[in-house]
Amino acid sequence: MRQLNQNLGIAHKVGSLYFTDDEEKKDALQEMMYQLWKSYPSFGGRSKFSTWMYRVCLNTALTYRRKNGRCRHEPLTPAHLHIPQEPPAKIDAASSLLAQAITDLSTLNKAIVLLYLEDMGYDEIAHITGLSKSNVSVRLVRIRKELETNINKLPNQYTDVNS
Repeated sequence: MRQLNQNLGIAHKVGSLYFTDDEEKKDALQEMMYQLWKSYPSFGGRSKFSTWMYRVCLNTALTYRRKNGRCRHEPLTPAHLHIPQEPPAKIDAASSLLAQAITDLSTLNKAIVLLYLEDMGYDEIAHITGLSKSNVSVRLVRIRKELETNINKLPNQYTDVNS
């Protein structure tokens, strides 16, 4: 299980991508750890450990969301009403912009983007998601266009990132 500890960031990335509520994220991470521990004997080394771990974590996150799809409502606090005086730094704005655009993607497309941003090849992404390599390629082209559309819909404070 040393490999699990070395790749723990995978579970945290998946958790951060699919869960915004801290308590829900913690619960989902705990479920991911349980599923990894439970399914570890079935890991036969036919793929890299990180590829297998992504697959287990993504499937667990999607199942968890489906089972616990409750919508949580929180009362507004003074922190919610605080409007920052200065725009974030350009690098932070670009990251924020991309993260915001990614949140509007479908659950499968979020997974594909996450894996792509982790520098995984089409073969590995296909193996993790269960799609064909050509389907991954086509989806990435469509996702790029969708992200561009999503970014263009965002408020103007973010659209000046490249200047």
